[in-house]
Amino acid sequence: MNYNKIAKGYNELHKEEQLEKLEIIKNHLEVKSTYRLLDIGAGTGISTNFFDCKVIGIEPSKEMLKQGKNIIQGYAEELQFKEKFDIIISVTAIHNFNNYKKAIQEIKRISKKKTQIAITILKKSKIFDETRKELHKNFKLKEYDHRLDLILIGTNI
Repeated sequence: MNYNKIAKGYNELHKEEQLEKLEIIKNHLEVKSTYRLLDIGAGTGISTNFFDCKVIGIEPSKEMLKQGKNIIQGYAEELQFKEKFDIIISVTAIHNFNNYKKAIQEIKRISKKKTQIAITILKKSKIFDETRKELHKNFKLKEYDHRLDLILIGTNI
């Protein structure tokens, strides 16, 4: 999908659903104001104002990131951070990554021992089963069903 082309109308089409998923995620995380949260595939930055902590988003689409704040351009497979995060989320984005296995390894690299992880997978994605399996192999996760997505929430192993 070309997110540069749909960026202007993205919030109108998807904001309500994204907020629902973020609410479920928030209810299963411990969030402190001192925590650092990374949103991978942050899109228009719906999450950057949602959590009461230090949030940064990373997004490959230049047009999507223009609409939000605290979002930098980058890719899940090459996270540009040396520091570790307390919480890492990715909402309905992993199926768009160029290499989800490499992205998962990058998430592990920037995770503390008990970093909280929340990743949603689009159920109709062609790589749903293999992505789900790979996430469970690398993180300790519980599953929550949400209409179009499966929400996986847990910690780094």
